[in-house]
Amino acid sequence: MRRLIITESEADLTSFAGLGLIGMALNQQTNMVADAAAVSPLRADAIPHADILSSYIALLCLGKSDFEAITPFREDAYFGEALNLAGVPSEGTLRQRMDAHAGAYRSLVETAAIDMLRRTEAELTPLDNGLMPLDCDVTPFDNSDSKKEGVSRTYKGTDGYAPMAAYLGQEGYCLELELREGSQHCQKGTPAFLDRVLEKARRLTRAPLLVRLDGGNDALENIAVIEAHHEANDAKTPVHYIIKWNPRRESPEDWRDYADAHAEWSTPRPGKRVALFDVRETRTHGDHTYPLRRVMRVIERTIDKHGQHLLVPQIEIEGWWTSLAWCDAETVIALYADHGTSEQFHSEFKTDLDIERLPSGKFATNALVLACAVLAYNILRWIGQNGLLGADAPPRHPAKRRRLRTVMQELMYLAARLIRTGRRLKLALAYGCPVVSIFQRLYARLACT
Repeated sequence: MRRLIITESEADLTSFAGLGLIGMALNQQTNMVADAAAVSPLRADAIPHADILSSYIALLCLGKSDFEAITPFREDAYFGEALNLAGVPSEGTLRQRMDAHAGAYRSLVETAAIDMLRRTEAELTPLDNGLMPLDCDVTPFDNSDSKKEGVSRTYKGTDGYAPMAAYLGQEGYCLELELREGSQHCQKGTPAFLDRVLEKARRLTRAPLLVRLDGGNDALENIAVIEAHHEANDAKTPVHYIIKWNPRRESPEDWRDYADAHAEWSTPRPGKRVALFDVRETRTHGDHTYPLRRVMRVIERTIDKHGQHLLVPQIEIEGWWTSLAWCDAETVIALYADHGTSEQFHSEFKTDLDIERLPSGKFATNALVLACAVLAYNILRWIGQNGLLGADAPPRHPAKRRRLRTVMQELMYLAARLIRTGRRLKLALAYGCPVVSIFQRLYARLACT
């Protein structure tokens, strides 16, 4: 085998050419830079607030969440140029500034995450029935063996946090990722969370919304919030819901007997019968009375799936609260089953952006980290939807969306040469690079204001 001669090049090279897209998105498609300037006055020689946030969001777009990851980029000429930075912060400056201004930073980053989607006119795909899914769910973050503020036992049996996320459309754009203590019940704070994300969703789409929630959020307070938004905006953006029923201490035998008296059974296989039916209830919350519909499914098994006869029948009960009066029971159940797709989005936050183990010991700073992750996630999702699904995309299996990891591999981790000619900068990608045309197209589109 011919030996390679290992040496250094005098050319100004980068292996993160995709940061040019991130810098253009942050500077042209959000007001983050201007808004950050008003956070607090700084010394003349201090690194601007916007540069702190842009630097950290860029790290997240490369799958790096630790503050220490900024150190190699302090000597990288392209990093500062791509993000339009006055200076690249040190690890200490990055950490200290995010600690000191966590609340103010978080507010403007959350605004930027929605502005970016609105300005780029991100395409949001509804379900086949025309409803735009808005999936809200809690996902535990394992931060075991740490003494970070807010870490406590989660329902998964590990020590960590239990943030709640909201995703819009089949693309799964994230509207908010609220940090919560690990032991906090998933319903605590959810009505206020729903109120915020419904307002954000309305800024992005006029399609009728379908809010989907798990059984842990089976509470009349949530339905009251959703109905209030529906009544206030019925003509513009109707809001519907499917919420998994929490049976709590309900008796499966009683519901089997109810189904015997009021429903028809089907037998999909010997030893298994299924009943689908509706239950109507009226409940009062505050000054309002709500007529409610709950779709019920009762399953009785006398023979298990392996053919073993059971001495005592197994009875399973499930239910779903819904405002979809025109949908039959099978359709409601299928629509809720699609809610499981949000688990994939949780996984992309945890693995692709590498934020499951949050980097700070302070709760407020970690809440800011999640806000930055939402903005990074939305930018990468937009790049993937608009760059890696077209006819000119690199060959891959057909899909409705590309994972963030795929976006990083194809468009973030690109080798290029930075060429300075007069007062201009040129980013030269490799000859024959399969994504040159995609990169040019995305860059031009993000540069438009």
